[in-house]
Amino acid sequence: MWTDIDILGKNCAGDLGLLPKQKFTAVIRMLAYGSSADQVDEIARMGKSTILESLVRFCDVVENLYTMDYLRRPTPRDLQRLLQKAESRGFPGMIGSIDCMHWQWKNCPSAWQGDYGN
Repeated sequence: MWTDIDILGKNCAGDLGLLPKQKFTAVIRMLAYGSSADQVDEIARMGKSTILESLVRFCDVVENLYTMDYLRRPTPRDLQRLLQKAESRGFPGMIGSIDCMHWQWKNCPSAWQGDYGN
């Protein structure tokens, strides 16, 4: 069985590299919380360039793995189903747009009032 030390590479100075788990954690933090590399670099204790490179590599792998099944263009049947679901939730014609700033949000926290408007 391999240990984490076995899969680490050494750089040109002979120092051990970062664990794949560290890189993955940084990427997931960026994607889940919408954080920038600057926000994650201190928590993950790795450089901004390493985090960004890991993010690009992660996204490339996801694209390669899931393009055929999940990242394909929707069929006319898919579009019709999505439009019906969006309309039943009060968002008619919301295919291809996630901009909802023109909608009146009745349950928006009062602390955020005016932050996301025009």
